[in-house]
Amino acid sequence: MTMIRMANSGPTPSRAVSRRRLLTGGLTLGVALTTPALAQAVPVDPDRFTAQDDPDFHPVTFRLPAPTGRKALGTTALHLIDQSRPDPTMPSGRRELMISLWYPGSMMGDAPLAKYMPPRIAVEVDETWTGEYGLALPTGSFDFANTETHSRVDAPMQPLPHPVVLFSPGYQYSRFVNTAQVEDLASRGYVVVTMDHTHETPTEFPGGRFLPGVPADQLPDPVFTRKAVETRTADARFVLDQLERIAAGQNPDMDGKVLPPGLAAGLDLQKVGMFGFSLGGYATANTLLEDKRFAAGLDLDGTLQDDPVKGPLGEVARKGLDQPFLLFGSDTSQRTDADKEYYDKSWAGFWDAQRGWKVNLGLTGAKQKAFTDYQFVFDQLFREIYGDDEIITSVMTALVGAVDPARSVLAQRRYLSAFFDQTLRRRPELLLRGDSPKFPEVRFAG
Repeated sequence: MTMIRMANSGPTPSRAVSRRRLLTGGLTLGVALTTPALAQAVPVDPDRFTAQDDPDFHPVTFRLPAPTGRKALGTTALHLIDQSRPDPTMPSGRRELMISLWYPGSMMGDAPLAKYMPPRIAVEVDETWTGEYGLALPTGSFDFANTETHSRVDAPMQPLPHPVVLFSPGYQYSRFVNTAQVEDLASRGYVVVTMDHTHETPTEFPGGRFLPGVPADQLPDPVFTRKAVETRTADARFVLDQLERIAAGQNPDMDGKVLPPGLAAGLDLQKVGMFGFSLGGYATANTLLEDKRFAAGLDLDGTLQDDPVKGPLGEVARKGLDQPFLLFGSDTSQRTDADKEYYDKSWAGFWDAQRGWKVNLGLTGAKQKAFTDYQFVFDQLFREIYGDDEIITSVMTALVGAVDPARSVLAQRRYLSAFFDQTLRRRPELLLRGDSPKFPEVRFAG
């Protein structure tokens, strides 16, 4: 899809002033905390500025960073049912999940590029960021449904066994919001399986059935967090069970969808890892604690306790793991050093208890959302709407931190692949031994 090019032509002076005031208002209202639900915003009038006020204000599609690996990419979505877990709210009466597999593809033919999000999820995510507690932008600003990824829908899988990595998103976040990381791992020869956690993250099922997940303004309390971690852990273990069925030649898709050719032979389930963002990072560590089939894990800026301030430490933070684990934190959370600001007792506790190989990285200048696609989505959106207005720097710093989005994406991709190359493929990585001049924005905190 073609993006609007307002940054090139430039808005008229009156419209530029109006948009700048709007953007400044969003920043003033405090839209820049960890998740949409945590935005300490004064409710704003969503009708005070609409698309009708400016005929040049159009939905924006986004350019995903090109993967750095050599593999062409395929993707497929599966609808799964866990018969062991009752859920009376679902048509089946059982726990239902949607997952996506992203993998090295072959013989692409005329398979279409996958869209970034299914239509209903795209609307939900847009409304989260443009609604009452969002960025004070017109509804429809984020055109995720027409944004293209680099992956071909249902393309055949490259006929070789590939290590498998599961991904769990942040609290309330869709499984698609870390696609830049996911596609890059797949381009380097991994099968990456992303999960929506039904009733918490927005989930769209085949045929258009949609569940919105947790309301945007609902804060996670310790009881909710504990239950969510347990549910996500059960989801991850169930998904791995279904991957084992696929590898054995079965089809677990509830609707009998034809699986991409080569999928069964392409899963190397002797080499399985997991990573997650925020609450997904906590769920990753807990999954490794409960299931030794997962050989390695990585936490992107997720505390390891049910209450990030009061504790107590989560079980995994008290006990540690035998498997290798990497902690990757932002500038504003998760520290193992008690002398530093934003000290996190759960990370420090885990660090002391961890028996397997470990490393603690920090992304200098970053806030938590810098570990998602929002770091380049926000940057592109604001520049398309506001041109090169200097206020964008202030707003981006408030939302994702001062780290450069392009450098941040590159660094995260490289350290993610280095970690799984070392732990799943047994390829020693010099990058994981200490600070690197190639990535000055990444520091070793432990």
